[in-house]
Amino acid sequence: MANNTSIGYLTFSVFDYSIAKPLRGAKIVISNEKESLMTLFTNESGKTNKISLETPPIEYSLEKDNQNIPYAAYNATITADGYEEEIINGIQVYADTESIQDINMKPLESRNQVEEINIPAPTIFGDYPNKIPEAEEKPIPKESGFVVLDRVVIPEFIVVHDGDPNDNSAPNYWVPYKDYIKNVASSEIYCTWPDSAIRANVLAINSFTLNRVYTEWYRSRGKNFTITNSTKFDQFFVYGRNIFETISIIVDEMFTTYIKRPNQRQPLLTQYCDGGRVSCPNWLSQWGSKTLAEQGYSTMQILRYYYGNDITLDTAEKVSGVPSSYPGSPLELGSKGEDVRTIQNQLNSISNNYPAINKVRADGIYGEQTRNSVITFQNIFNMPASGIVDFSTWYEISKVFVAVERIGEL
Repeated sequence: MANNTSIGYLTFSVFDYSIAKPLRGAKIVISNEKESLMTLFTNESGKTNKISLETPPIEYSLEKDNQNIPYAAYNATITADGYEEEIINGIQVYADTESIQDINMKPLESRNQVEEINIPAPTIFGDYPNKIPEAEEKPIPKESGFVVLDRVVIPEFIVVHDGDPNDNSAPNYWVPYKDYIKNVASSEIYCTWPDSAIRANVLAINSFTLNRVYTEWYRSRGKNFTITNSTKFDQFFVYGRNIFETISIIVDEMFTTYIKRPNQRQPLLTQYCDGGRVSCPNWLSQWGSKTLAEQGYSTMQILRYYYGNDITLDTAEKVSGVPSSYPGSPLELGSKGEDVRTIQNQLNSISNNYPAINKVRADGIYGEQTRNSVITFQNIFNMPASGIVDFSTWYEISKVFVAVERIGEL
């Protein structure tokens, strides 16, 4: 290893475009700007082994005034029998953290050219347009005939417009809601920051997004999308980019939680800026949140420092598209009842596409076999392998189950 370098980690998961079908035996050639480095193949769950790669030192992502690129960028060429070749350039890997790169392969007949994805610098490091300020509470149209949601709901998908709101030539992407939040957080901040700083930023990103969903901000203006990836108007989303394990775990825990003010139904439009190139009074400062976290501030203390002491946290009432809601307490060894049976049935259905997950008897009793199947599921989907169906695991199992069932109906 060269001087002044550290080690980070990278894992690939390769799926059929449907996302519900993992691809075994996909070939991934990893390179940097100079040479090919290694070749990997996916297992029956569509995953590769976690690999170690050189990165800049972690200090580069912890110092606001640092001018050095804080991550290493790697390229990957992915091939699989019966599928179009995929090329991803600029996969970001940070010191001491794991990067996760999902790849959705398209059948040969679906297009005529290789898809090439180029991952740009995160907003915290790159040069992007500043956010145009908006009022934090949106007026609800009363006479337009447009129906605004009567409660805050987490949608199954969010439609992201890849450009300025008025650029009709830009494509729209249908993105699973949690995946969108993970993508934006990975595109906006550094995954190496303290836990409470990452959580504060995730809550700001989530609340901003849910305000757009709740008020139907763009759809009520005749647009066919939920949000844009323009930093002038919304949040930065990069189609096809990698995410980071530290961010992914936090989003799984918090994606139904949002910020609001007393007597306001809508989630707070939590605007923010980097706090380095740009200052933004009364908005969250990304670099400032990192500094406060290092000073011992909790997530809520960070948020109240910027948005005021009257803000509170609330939880969305339901997750649209999920068969049944989280029962309220974790399922673990010794648990019994219909909630256990629900998870057992869903895991058995998922195992049709992910054979590494052993089928279990759907008897409503959480025994060792169920625990082992949950651990396998958690390993496949980059979650802490606790063997316990907590909030995060319940909704991830539900999400994959819905995808598998949908594909089975086609």
